Amino acid sequence: MNADIPLSNGESPPLLPSPSGGVATRSRWRWLIHLVILVAYPVVIGAIGAGRAGAQGPALGHGPKGLVIVFGIQFVIFAVVFALAWLASRATCEDLLCRWRGGLKVVPLGLLYSILLRLALGVITLVVVALLIAAHLIRAEDVPQLATANRPDVGALVDVSALRHNPLYFWLTITLVSFVLAGFREELWRSGVLAGLRVLWPGRFSSNQGQVIAATLAAVVFGLGHLAQGPLGACGAGLLGLGLGLIMVFHRSIWPAVIAHGAFDATTFALLPWLLEKLQSLR
Repeated sequence: MNADIPLSNGESPPLLPSPSGGVATRSRWRWLIHLVILVAYPVVIGAIGAGRAGAQGPALGHGPKGLVIVFGIQFVIFAVVFALAWLASRATCEDLLCRWRGGLKVVPLGLLYSILLRLALGVITLVVVALLIAAHLIRAEDVPQLATANRPDVGALVDVSALRHNPLYFWLTITLVSFVLAGFREELWRSGVLAGLRVLWPGRFSSNQGQVIAATLAAVVFGLGHLAQGPLGACGAGLLGLGLGLIMVFHRSIWPAVIAHGAFDATTFALLPWLLEKLQSLR
């Protein structure tokens, strides 16, 4: 990112390496392998998830024991995939935006971003619905039924009954799953994709505008990885991914995005039983 974008602590981020030196001179084919591996990861996961949409049981398993087992398996798979990508590119901490910037302010900043992201998604949803009504593509009285019929298939992801009635499952979901499996894993993946695009095509993706485009491309792939949650779930995940990518680009660090993502998912899981009851009452 260019140095004209300030960080949250008032400092300016470092300039990206120039095409004549630094990361841009490293082997392009190695970085291409890095990018292909990381892009393929959510696409394959999304295809598998969509293929098992009719299968019995949530992706995160039944009960605390099942959740911990699934967490371990998914994290190990990601660790192997990311390690293969890293072995190809030998990406540095700076490449992956892993430096903690902003001191303790990063934590409340991430929490604030999670709230802003939720508000932004709500506003976008309302605008889209209003436009569809104005264009006479749907009727206002049909919106509750459409929301119920097209709501994300949360049962394919999480054990809703255990989330309601098992405190251990609940707390594991809003901590381990939300901040580690979702927040850290997925934002590290995103930073790896952004690094690959930036290094392979510095003229296109190193500018401020280019990094926004790169974050948009990563968000599309991110949405494809959530196809198991249905079309609306995948679109919502893509929009969320775009917001998280922009946070990462703006702050030149994954950590505000990690905290924002974890807090967003944690509050979603915490409110999920109540939201499902409200949707059920709309029928």
